Amino acid sequence: MKRFYKTVAVSEADDGAFLVTLDDRNLSSPAKRPLRLPTRGVAEAIAEEWDAQGEKIDPSSMAMMSFAATVTDRVTPQRDHVVGEIAGFGGSDLLCFLADGPDELVGRQVTQWTPWRERAEKRLAMRLVVTSGVMPVRQSEEALAAFRAAVEAVDDWSLAPLHTATSITGSLILALAFLDGDLGAAEAFGLSQVDEAFQVEKWGQDREAELRRRGLLAEMKAAERFKTLVSGER
Repeated sequence: MKRFYKTVAVSEADDGAFLVTLDDRNLSSPAKRPLRLPTRGVAEAIAEEWDAQGEKIDPSSMAMMSFAATVTDRVTPQRDHVVGEIAGFGGSDLLCFLADGPDELVGRQVTQWTPWRERAEKRLAMRLVVTSGVMPVRQSEEALAAFRAAVEAVDDWSLAPLHTATSITGSLILALAFLDGDLGAAEAFGLSQVDEAFQVEKWGQDREAELRRRGLLAEMKAAERFKTLVSGER
C-alpha cells in the first residue's frame, strides 16, 4: 500500500480516549473499528510509526499499531475466547515439566524455574504438580481456576502483551510475572530457553534456530514496550 496521507497527529476525545489522525481523519483498525487508545503514550508511539513510513507502508514496521489493532479487532470482541486461550497454558506450563536428564540440565531448570513457580503458587494461592520428561500431568481444578481468575482480572489492553508473552515462552507463570513487571522481556524469554541454551552449549549454534530466537525476543520486547505504554508509564 502506498502512503496516502501527509500529516499524522494525536488528539484527545471528550471521554478521555486518545486518537491518531491521518490528515485529520481518525485512524481505524484493519476491521474498520475506531482506534480509541487508553493513553497518550501509546497513541504517540503509533503516530510515530505511521509518520515514519516512506512512500510505501510497511505493516511489519508498526509493532505498536499491530498490538492496538489486535486489542480492537480480536481481544475486545472475543474477550472470553482470548482469556480461555491464555488461561489454557496453565494446564501445561513449561515450568512444570522438568527434563529427565542430563542432571546438569535438570539442575538448571530446578534452580531457575522453582522460584517463579513458587511465586505463582503463593500469589494465586494454589499448588502445582511438577513432572519429568514427557509424562503428562494434570493440574488440579483449583489451580486451573486460579490461573483463569488471574487472566480474567487483566484488562483488554494488557491481555494482548500477556498473550504474546504466554505464546512465546510457553509459560503462563512467566507471562504473569512479566505482566506484573517482576520479569523483563529478556529475562522471561531467557528462562523459557533454558533447554535451548543448554543444547547450544553442548552442540553449537544453529543459524536458523538463532534467527528464530532473535525474532521471538524482538516480539517479547515489543510486547514489553506496549505493556508499558498502555499502563501510562514511559
